[in-house]
Amino acid sequence: MDEPTSISGLFYYQGDFRRLEVEITDGKISHISKALVGTKMTSLSGAIVPGSVDPHVHFRDPGETWKEDFHTGSMAAAFGGTTAVIDMPNNRIPVDNYSTYMDKLGIVRNKSYVDFGLASMFTGSNSNILHKESALIKIFMGGSTNSVEVSEISTKEAEALKQFRVPKVFHLEDGRCLADHAGEESSLLDHDMRRPVECEQKAFSAVVGMDLGRKIAAHCSSYSDGMEKGFDYLEVTPHHLLLNAGMKLGSEGKVNPPLRPRDIQEKVLDSYIKGKFSFVGSDHAPHSDEDKEEFNQAKSGIIGVETRLPLMAALVAKKVLSMETFIKTNIVNASEAYGIKKGKIEIGYDADFIAIDFSSMKRLNENRLHSKRTVSPFNGFDVVFPSDVYIRGRKVIENYELIDDPSGRYLPAAL
Repeated sequence: MDEPTSISGLFYYQGDFRRLEVEITDGKISHISKALVGTKMTSLSGAIVPGSVDPHVHFRDPGETWKEDFHTGSMAAAFGGTTAVIDMPNNRIPVDNYSTYMDKLGIVRNKSYVDFGLASMFTGSNSNILHKESALIKIFMGGSTNSVEVSEISTKEAEALKQFRVPKVFHLEDGRCLADHAGEESSLLDHDMRRPVECEQKAFSAVVGMDLGRKIAAHCSSYSDGMEKGFDYLEVTPHHLLLNAGMKLGSEGKVNPPLRPRDIQEKVLDSYIKGKFSFVGSDHAPHSDEDKEEFNQAKSGIIGVETRLPLMAALVAKKVLSMETFIKTNIVNASEAYGIKKGKIEIGYDADFIAIDFSSMKRLNENRLHSKRTVSPFNGFDVVFPSDVYIRGRKVIENYELIDDPSGRYLPAAL
């Protein structure tokens, strides 16, 4: 057992900021007090909140590592205040069985700066060969990058999926609806027309009655009253909150589901501010320069793991978003949804902390990001980056600089 250490500062604790001293033993919070005695103490400035989990990233590793890999993707995550990620399964070689899961784990295990879980993809008939440690089971109702479309789930497969206690996470675009609207496109407004909100709504309706255990709607691009019916959690992304199809982003804003017209985007943002969404995931999905050259052929996906939390922190700094909603949707809820013992200043939880000075807002300079390709549709947006990041009591970022080697821990699902 390691010698206990302590951090002092202004912690977000039980719904408010309080000056506390938090003891860390073997990477976990072991004591919380106003005054601790006998441990090595480090003082942090700024507001200290628990580390954030990004439950939706595509680090492209293995198979397309010229776009991103676990080393660069996790480094970007750490700089953005994310201390754990869940990586999606639609790699070039899909993670849809025990063998490809283990192959991927072996490749990425020693590359990550942050803790990580791995997802598996359901193809409609493979529930018996999915890895039991999968952090989630991803189900694509319609086609997307490297995915297998699943339009229906048999009773036998549904019963098998229920045995996995992890969430079933849905990409909610109805495949038949997408086929009906398919065609050439040359702009973000065209892309919205080819994958309209109607397709998202049809997929929502189809999943509502499925009895699969916990269900999560990924990257919601619209909001309507009652949308949460049949789902345990609704995920939203910064790009669906802050970007719209009328912006001059070209293929750099092409993503699935698409950016929507401004009126829909503004309703999504308003609904998020009012607490209608459960948590924010980045859907970080990097591509190469070549992949983004010509709009109609361009791949869908943007980077976002490094900017997710800083963009939301800027909304707090501008008093657009309440601190309570910020904490719930960026810190607490995703950890709870996926059974990860992070996201709270409580005894027994991982000692993941980020220090943020909410008065240090600045404009995003994409050239200072840490993904392999740093082009971001949020370039120039207001952001607030954390100055210091701890993962399980280990300092990873100090004064906005990386000071640690990759030491991220694999997070298998609780069996």
